[in-house]
Amino acid sequence: MSSITDCAPTGAGDRGDGAEAGIAQTLALAQPSARRLLLASALGAGAVGAGIGLLATSAWLISRASQHPPEFRLALAIVAVQFFGLSKGLLRYAQRLVSHDAAFRALADLRVAVFTRLEALGSAGLPALRRGDLLARFVHDVDSLLDLLVRVIGPFAIAVLVGAVTVLLLWWILPSAGVILLVALALGGTGLPWLTGRLARSSESKQAAARGELTAATIDLVRGAPELAAYGAIDAQLLRAERIDAGLARIERSTARTAGVGQGLATLLSGLAMVSALLVGISAVRAGRLDATLLAVVAVVPLAAFELVTGLPIAAQVLQRVRRSVARTLQVVQAQPLVVDPAQPEPLPRPPHTLRLRGLRSRYGDDGPWALDGIDLDLAPGQRIAVVGRSGAGKTTLASVLLRFLPYQSGSATLDGVQLQALRGDDCRRAIGLVAQDAHIFNTTVEENVRLARRQATDVQLRDALRRARLLEWVDELPGGVLTEVGELGSRISGGQRQRLALARALLADFPVLILDEPGEHLDTATGDALVADLLDATAARSVLLITHRLAGLEDVDEVIVLECGRVLERGTHAELLGRGAAYAAMWYRERGEAPTDTTAR
Repeated sequence: MSSITDCAPTGAGDRGDGAEAGIAQTLALAQPSARRLLLASALGAGAVGAGIGLLATSAWLISRASQHPPEFRLALAIVAVQFFGLSKGLLRYAQRLVSHDAAFRALADLRVAVFTRLEALGSAGLPALRRGDLLARFVHDVDSLLDLLVRVIGPFAIAVLVGAVTVLLLWWILPSAGVILLVALALGGTGLPWLTGRLARSSESKQAAARGELTAATIDLVRGAPELAAYGAIDAQLLRAERIDAGLARIERSTARTAGVGQGLATLLSGLAMVSALLVGISAVRAGRLDATLLAVVAVVPLAAFELVTGLPIAAQVLQRVRRSVARTLQVVQAQPLVVDPAQPEPLPRPPHTLRLRGLRSRYGDDGPWALDGIDLDLAPGQRIAVVGRSGAGKTTLASVLLRFLPYQSGSATLDGVQLQALRGDDCRRAIGLVAQDAHIFNTTVEENVRLARRQATDVQLRDALRRARLLEWVDELPGGVLTEVGELGSRISGGQRQRLALARALLADFPVLILDEPGEHLDTATGDALVADLLDATAARSVLLITHRLAGLEDVDEVIVLECGRVLERGTHAELLGRGAAYAAMWYRERGEAPTDTTAR
């Protein structure tokens, strides 16, 4: 749809993004899964604690066994080793099961929230994003919530909980070793994540945007392959995709280097903590302050405890990536729709409907020029009106206003005396339907594409809609009939058949008022003119607003309105406008390639 006039810039894409948002706003969407997440953290803490207990108990058992005590004195330690060994695996499995279940539930909620917002924004309220980038936000960036819950929140929560208990345990055995572990864990749990986060901030913040660019470039390449091949531009488009992919690879290499630095420093700190604890333990044994059998425990506990912090540098990297992904996701979730349903909507009047506009003014943004400026229009039941004008004159903006995709700032637009702004958008669109020039054809069968309008329609009603759209004879000749697959975006059928399929869908929906937006666009002149004539014939029993820049077939409409820069330039029947010899007449003869008459010249 063309929704911005060529007469002046409208600033339709200048609305603020509001993309910078905190992690807390995304976590709010995970609140329904909070109990599962807490349980997952508890299970994870238990698994890590069991690992520390296993290593510590094993170290004591080996040390004590070297003294050849009676076997019964080792029985409790042997049972403890078995218990910790079994529970570690079971708790780790349960933790991953519960954490992923909670994360996927929260992920589903976030994806529904994003899709709901996209639906509410409508075609006129979407952020100015390419389809590929929008797809990347809906898929990759929304998936970042899974990383946030599983790879960031969980590890930090487990580290704090188990780290505190482990420090207290080692403090009880040997205070100086407890201090060493506390310092080491504090550095590993705060300093290393801070450092890796700083190193990764630049590269990770670019990664989400780079993935969006690559997705957009790939979609452009796949969908535009025929045109690119026809103009010999495939190599250039491939080169562009390769450059984006190479940039993404550089970002990922930088991310890997940062992860390596973090892991290396964590391993170094773990080793220093173990050596330091061993040294103070040896000193304590010599001084008689520590039993020799506990020396091995003092040495290995810091090594085991560092399982808590080895993953935190990576978690800090992931957090930087998640921040950017969250901002990109919330740019969509927090985008304000151009049209908001009233708190107490008026009930939809019963058909047939009379649509009336008086002094209608609408624009994109608060400071933009008027896309529609003082439009008057009366569409009575069964009447057909054509709105014509050059591209950007405000024709499709008018359709967006009538469909409640775009608000109007002044004047009135009423349906049987009820202001459109007093109706719910969905109610309004049950009365006013649209057949757009770029109507989406789904990659499914003819039947499913048409039945989308009314699932409960009978086969007789379906075939009647196809008949009125002049498609039934063609469909019956297909090998699969109505079960024939039409391909992605209707790639297996012609442009005219795609438009007729969209019309059949609208006819099955049985809209009392129907807007036909440039139905002959992208078709050759003969096919487009024939299609418009068939559309007018098929919709003869309902109110029709035909938006077009082609003038063929307008002899059959009740009124023609000529728009220019959002204003009504001329109006009247086809014959009246030709007789005036003004703008419409000039357009008519120019389209037909004929010289204007003397009346037109005047």
